[in-house]
Amino acid sequence: MKKSNLDKKQLRAVIAIIVVGFLLGALILFISKSKTAGPTGAPSGPAQAAGHADVEHHGGNAGAGHTDGKQRGDTEHRGENAAKGPHGGTLFTEGDLGVEVTLAEAGGESRLGVWLFEKTKPLAPASAMVSATIVRPNGEKMEVAFAPNKDGLASTVPIAEPHMFEATIAVRRGKEVFVSTFNLEEGKVRLAEAQIKAAGITVQNAGPARIASSLQLPGEIKFNEDRTAHVVPRLSGVVEAVPATLGQLVKKGQVLAVIASTQLSEQRSELLSAQKRLALAQLTHNREKKLWEEKVSAEQDYLQAQQSLREAEIAAQNARQKLVALGAASETRGPLSRYELRAPFDGMVVEKHITLGEAVKEDANVFTISDLSMVWAEITVPAKDLNTVRVGERATINATTMDSKATGTISYVGALLGEQTRTAKARVTLPNPQMAWRPGLFVNVELVSSEADVPVTVSMDAIQSVKDKPTVFVRVAGGFFPQPVVTGRTNGKQVEIIKGLSAGIQYAAAGSFVIKSELGKGSATHQH
Repeated sequence: MKKSNLDKKQLRAVIAIIVVGFLLGALILFISKSKTAGPTGAPSGPAQAAGHADVEHHGGNAGAGHTDGKQRGDTEHRGENAAKGPHGGTLFTEGDLGVEVTLAEAGGESRLGVWLFEKTKPLAPASAMVSATIVRPNGEKMEVAFAPNKDGLASTVPIAEPHMFEATIAVRRGKEVFVSTFNLEEGKVRLAEAQIKAAGITVQNAGPARIASSLQLPGEIKFNEDRTAHVVPRLSGVVEAVPATLGQLVKKGQVLAVIASTQLSEQRSELLSAQKRLALAQLTHNREKKLWEEKVSAEQDYLQAQQSLREAEIAAQNARQKLVALGAASETRGPLSRYELRAPFDGMVVEKHITLGEAVKEDANVFTISDLSMVWAEITVPAKDLNTVRVGERATINATTMDSKATGTISYVGALLGEQTRTAKARVTLPNPQMAWRPGLFVNVELVSSEADVPVTVSMDAIQSVKDKPTVFVRVAGGFFPQPVVTGRTNGKQVEIIKGLSAGIQYAAAGSFVIKSELGKGSATHQH
């Protein structure tokens, strides 16, 4: 048998190394198999902690430390002194002090859990002061306190989703301060710059803007009734000609139709007779006046001739006024029965109910003419919005079936509400020089209800619904994360953000729906 070359000191060193290795292996095996429940409201396990947190440790001095976790953005710790704790969280040590941290969910709420150790032995929860500061990518900061819970501590308030933030946990035990930093990225949608560009996603900065809140009401284009006429003959007769056609633009005084009327013939005959009697009375008056002045005839004969002249003038004037009331000329080159129906003003023939050879009555509506250079947009106003709709206010009219927009002024607001609809009528006087706004066209009428300068706004395209909440996707390193927001006023292009974003934060504007679809794919496999 060969004699060993080892002396007694070397043999003792080898035996010591073997014993230490065995004890370390047993300890690691014991820790990996341990599974215990966390604080109430924050149950934890190895799978839970690994799914939530990327934790890095800053020991000793609170302000000094590395930032590997921020740069990597992964979901597991890569530091030299981090390991699994007995409660399934991540364990950090600094000298004799150990801190285990986890984020777990129970009952729909997520809370931070902390356990303290000294040389691997558990410490009482009250043996140290523990606090945390959570900073989200949108700049929102939250201070978190802890309360004893069984053998550890739990955050006194739940940690709201999304769970993407940096949490700095400070432990003060006597004069010793221990600081750990969580970097959580749950819900982050990872997209490279090339993917963002290919998807057409644009990034903008949230910032201040002037928001004009608008009220949108349904409406309909109608004829301007102040410039619409229903043309009637005003006497009966037979239609001899109809030069005007439906849809024709006519000028004031233009002949629309010609009617042969016996009534008109009688009126003109009456005028002619009155004019003849007037001429005879004028001659008689002149003769009697001359004879009276020459002292040939009595003054009574002159006065009687003067009275006859005045009566003849009245009769002629009366006959002429009857023709004027009928809209007929007192003199005509054609037959006495010829009646020319003329346009009362410039406009378009929008209705025609007359044909050649037809017998018409004096009150028949044969033409409707409307001046379409000005139309009305009639609005239906609910009772709750009547204080917003005021005469003289500017309004924007948008067509529902075509890309047309115009502005006008509210000229009328009804004082009565409909018994059935409980709405009032209002109208906007709308210039229509190109005849684009045709009566019967349905429109949406926008009224500015208020204007205000707001500190934070985003594009309308940025707002997406995630879990039935308005959400904006905030730009972070390597992608985006969903940030729930509280919205306020909007002008259809920009939206006021009351809560959830700070000015200057970058967010996804156009193309944000692509990020939402990617988030949906990720949430299908995510479990707490």
